[in-house]
Amino acid sequence: MAEADRRAPAAGASGAELMEAAGRAVADAALDLWPLARRVIVMAGPGNNGGDGYVAARLLAARGLEVAIAAFVPRGRLTGDAAAAAARWQGPVVPLDEAEFSDADIVVDALFGAGLSRALEGAAAEAAERLRAIAVPTLAVDVPSGLDGNTGQPAGQGPIVRADATVTFVRLKPGHVLYPGRGLCGRLVLADIGMPQRVVESLGATAFLNRPALWRAALPRPKPEGHKYGRGHCVVWTGPEFATGAARLSAVSALRAGAGAVTLIGPPAALRIHAAHVTAVMLRPADDAAGFAAAAGLRRTDAAVVGPGAGEGVEQIVRRALDLAGSVVLDADAFTAFAGRPGDLAEAIATRADRPVALTPHEGEFGRLFGDAAPSGSKLERAREAAARLGAVVVLKGPDTVVASPDGRAAIADNAPAYLATAGAGDVLAGITAGLLAQGAPVFEAAAAAVWIHGEAATRVGRGLIADDLPGALPEVLAALD
Repeated sequence: MAEADRRAPAAGASGAELMEAAGRAVADAALDLWPLARRVIVMAGPGNNGGDGYVAARLLAARGLEVAIAAFVPRGRLTGDAAAAAARWQGPVVPLDEAEFSDADIVVDALFGAGLSRALEGAAAEAAERLRAIAVPTLAVDVPSGLDGNTGQPAGQGPIVRADATVTFVRLKPGHVLYPGRGLCGRLVLADIGMPQRVVESLGATAFLNRPALWRAALPRPKPEGHKYGRGHCVVWTGPEFATGAARLSAVSALRAGAGAVTLIGPPAALRIHAAHVTAVMLRPADDAAGFAAAAGLRRTDAAVVGPGAGEGVEQIVRRALDLAGSVVLDADAFTAFAGRPGDLAEAIATRADRPVALTPHEGEFGRLFGDAAPSGSKLERAREAAARLGAVVVLKGPDTVVASPDGRAAIADNAPAYLATAGAGDVLAGITAGLLAQGAPVFEAAAAAVWIHGEAATRVGRGLIADDLPGALPEVLAALD
């Protein structure tokens, strides 16, 4: 977005016009969200974010509100469009450290925007601390001051303003949807301020909010003349007798996601447990990797899930699945099998040429796989680097799940309810992903769709959710996508 601001004048949108529109969006949001407010303090910073604040202050005052500017720097130190915006402000200005926030109905945080790369200091840090100590509604401009808009993390070790709502412009930034940033932004308001669309399109952005528009067209749909194996056959490796639940959740979820046939393969003692719980899922005995390969080879294997509840000694199963299956989803114990050896896993994946692989680790499994060689940076950056290093789509799970492809594309989810954090939910996600892959969906789109569908299913179940509820909620979610 910083680059979009630089390109905008050449496309016919001046910085002054964009600032006026941004300030108007802030003023509109303040009135929409707090219609009874009468007294407003606008904290104005030293750059364009502060300029947006001066515009918002002028427009709010013009609508009859009592408005004061709490300035981080004197107006004489402002430059460019921000200086011009400040010159049009005729109301009161006080130094930031003298502002009495408790006298306000709303505080507008226009100190620093998404590009801040250092911690808040001095009067700005003190103002953020004072705001956190009192219950005054706070509206942030672009991002809460002190938040790194690229990462969703603090910009340095200083405090961050905690906003009740945040107005941002043109496009969301990663920091709006990655935690802890999402929790600090409050309600998000995305405003169109007249940035030319051709400018945005020229940037070649490859990070997306995970929404159906990103992958809906790639979802497979059954054909009237089709048959079950035409819709894809998925195999799931099951662990030992007393650890069958995870694999069973994956298998049932793959069926619910649309795979035409699903087979659980594993030790006979485990299959006896499965037989008491499933009817539509087929069962094939196998005691080791050779047995797995033989059972999987009885019919074409379009997708395989290896890892959920797999137990020890699963590395050879992973390798056979990578050899045999049209697509592979690795989860849970598959990462333990390659703990601290991401290079070995990357080499095994590389033998597959163009056959897709998706990995679905949570943060603990991600750290276990990479060990001391773990990628650094934001969650988005870490997932992207992992995908590039492994040659596979990486689904780095959490409340802000990131789906990253080796080609650099990434999708960030924001639709997972808090009660999705329950045992077995990840096994369901692995199964949904495999079910879509078995039907021929491209791997990035299949993984992103699975993450969104998973979150929507959890929302429909609601409080009291357990993982067993999720497969049964999938038909309703899938039907809404048709």
